[in-house]
Amino acid sequence: MAEATLEETGEDQKDMLARFFDRFGLAFVMVASYFGSGSVFIMSSAGVQFGYELLWLVGLAVLIGIMAQDMSARVGIFGDSLGQFTRRKLGRTGATVLLGFVSVGCLLWGLELTAAVGLGTQILLESTLGMSVGWMPVAVATGFLAAGLGILQYRLIEYVMTAMMVALFLAFGVVAAVSNPAPLSLLRGAFPGGTVLSPGGPALAAAILGTTALWPNFFLESLFVGEKGWTGPSDLSDMRFDLSMGYGLGGLASAAILVATAAVLRPAGITELESFITPGRALTDVLGTWAMLLFLGSTVIAAFNSIIPILWCPAYILQEAWGRAIQSSDPQKAGGSFRALFIGLCLASGLSPLVHVFGGLSVLDMVVLFPAWNGVFGLPISAALLFWAVNDPETMGGHENSPWLNAANITLVVLAIGLSILSAQDVLSAILGGGL
Repeated sequence: MAEATLEETGEDQKDMLARFFDRFGLAFVMVASYFGSGSVFIMSSAGVQFGYELLWLVGLAVLIGIMAQDMSARVGIFGDSLGQFTRRKLGRTGATVLLGFVSVGCLLWGLELTAAVGLGTQILLESTLGMSVGWMPVAVATGFLAAGLGILQYRLIEYVMTAMMVALFLAFGVVAAVSNPAPLSLLRGAFPGGTVLSPGGPALAAAILGTTALWPNFFLESLFVGEKGWTGPSDLSDMRFDLSMGYGLGGLASAAILVATAAVLRPAGITELESFITPGRALTDVLGTWAMLLFLGSTVIAAFNSIIPILWCPAYILQEAWGRAIQSSDPQKAGGSFRALFIGLCLASGLSPLVHVFGGLSVLDMVVLFPAWNGVFGLPISAALLFWAVNDPETMGGHENSPWLNAANITLVVLAIGLSILSAQDVLSAILGGGL
């Protein structure tokens, strides 16, 4: 009887999990896609370089992400996907040029993520098994693995990505809680200051915004609302509750990383990330040496998690630009052309060793600079398209933005363009000049 009860309890828990993800869970995938190695190292860089001074920007980036995802979901619910909107308004050539350009940013993300998986795996194997494996072959293999797993069932990927985001949040959350950050310093960091204009500040601000308000999610959310059955006004409350849960957890995790590194590493005299494992020292100093293994393992898996949804985006939107019908928003059912394009992008992302050899960029350079590229170029373009779509009567059918929503949404566009102008030169100089 007891065994039967345990089995029934396990089945009930599975059913509850399935019901939760049937109704919600989309925002967890969207947030987990940005919460990879880029977020870990960018938030860590902010913590060691500027203490708590950019904490306000993390909160603002989360609010912008929620606002943008809300617009994207409404475009998908009341009209069509953002990619289809772009094709309809700009035509095949215009949409191909514009969406092709922003898709370059997705490939850059893929390159830095395979590099992060490669280096993290190298360090992890050396420290645990004493195996000497270079990061470059692992990065290439990661591209192949992502190509295979990325066309599995959407639900499986949803579960895995959510679990890893929660694990990272708990790890850094514990460190942030027990590291006793100064309350007054935290309070000052919650309000904007002049730090963002300091040397290195604009590029880091663009990276924070680019890795949090992740522009590929603007396109994916408008496609994936169909997977949740969100089709009308009555579904808006569920969609917004989903966004609040997902981005709430993601924002807390980002803030925890910044606070943990500012409270533990900065007082120890560390003011820049000297190596790939530097952020893990914040965990190790508080929790012990085993925490470094937790950090490396979590970072590797989080980086791998992010590859799949980020490279889904160009595989979808380039087809839409070319006028091809997408059979389903479920990657497993999206059709052969989607799979071919996605696999090609994954394999190309595994070529990060070539970026290191010929471009002179270290793995850490790629992890910080390539999200910054997307903050400079991909985010402003996508934000402008999204604002256009959500105010287009033909698309929204009477469900356009209200005046107060427009006032808030304009903030996204203006801020994205402003940060792009401020940081473009720094970001481009670093990428073309061989690193930070």
